[in-house]
Amino acid sequence: MSSRPFSGLSLCVIVTLALTACGGGAAQGGTVRVVSDLPMTGSALGESQSIVNAIRQALSEKSYKACQGRWTIDFVPYDDASAARGAWDPAVVEDNAHKYVDDPSVAAVIGPLNSDAAKVMIPILNPAKLVIISPSNTYAGLTKPGLGAEGEPEVYYPNGERNYARVIPADDLQGAVAAQWAKTLRVNSVYILDDGELYGTGIADVFEKTANALGLKVLGHESIDPRAADYKALVARIKRLKPDLIYFGGITQNNVAQLIRDIRGGDYKGKIMAPDGVYEQAFLDAVGSKAGQGLYVTFGGIPPDKLEGRAAEWREAYIAEYGSYVDVYAVYGYIATQVVLAAFERVCAQRQPLTDRAAVRDAVLATKDFDSVLGPFSIDANGDTTITTMSGSLVLGGRFEFVTQLGNR
Repeated sequence: MSSRPFSGLSLCVIVTLALTACGGGAAQGGTVRVVSDLPMTGSALGESQSIVNAIRQALSEKSYKACQGRWTIDFVPYDDASAARGAWDPAVVEDNAHKYVDDPSVAAVIGPLNSDAAKVMIPILNPAKLVIISPSNTYAGLTKPGLGAEGEPEVYYPNGERNYARVIPADDLQGAVAAQWAKTLRVNSVYILDDGELYGTGIADVFEKTANALGLKVLGHESIDPRAADYKALVARIKRLKPDLIYFGGITQNNVAQLIRDIRGGDYKGKIMAPDGVYEQAFLDAVGSKAGQGLYVTFGGIPPDKLEGRAAEWREAYIAEYGSYVDVYAVYGYIATQVVLAAFERVCAQRQPLTDRAAVRDAVLATKDFDSVLGPFSIDANGDTTITTMSGSLVLGGRFEFVTQLGNR
């Protein structure tokens, strides 16, 4: 018998074993899955769909491929809302998170939209070393020690390792610049309301702390009942205190439109300010142009129509592909996806498979000097972006109109 076939087989076996031993065999390629977790049911559909479009935009620029085409990326958008709530649902978020953990092809999660949803999801994904990168969560307690409730943020990371990052500035920055903006508007006294959720209470607490430091008189701070039929009694009580400004921390889905209609209906003549939890078309539609007129709104970034340079080029490419509506969080969905794609490349360069969740997690969290369309940034040790540019807008004629840049990059 000739020894040639045996020698060839032996060579193949040796090469295969060698590749496997150094991780090369597993790293050669295959299919890896990226999922988004966003409320695709209810009033947040518009902003969620815009983020999904931006994710697809970033992936299509790479032809849904990574590592010189060796890996194919399968993108699946998940809905974390329920019809019953018309908004994100904790039970749905929990169920989704377990699905991601149980699917070994899932390498990264983009989302969720709401900080309270992140509170549910992070500790489920954390033991599985599955990375989450959010385009919109801003609650400081998810990442920053001493800025949230007792035990935060460690309670979200049961394995002792971080697996969460975000590409938008956190509430400790937005709440502070909101109070600073109020000071420049010659506000001397404020009454603070929030919706009782992590995001709302977190940003309202920061606003209060900064307002006190700036010498503004805080006349009160309380949480509203998001399911109340109206807030007329609350408004009457606040009006008697004559605050120069009413600040509300919360999201559209927690009845803020009714609250503001009642404030205006109660003939309150002062200023009203809210954060980017209401910076969406769904809020404008719900509140109406008359009640919404003159509302001050902060946002942890720059409105899409005010983006310049490469960011403006991104916006025009988005519009050409998906239409003229570009939600404020869309660019962050695009950037979050690019961060994941860059992490994939670094994992492959280390001869690790993209299904190695720990490797992908570590690569995302090690992002440094990333050249995004909004400018270079890094992910710090807490998982936060180093970009701090924010803006202030007014609701005028049923639209958000940019007024000023707040904070610095």
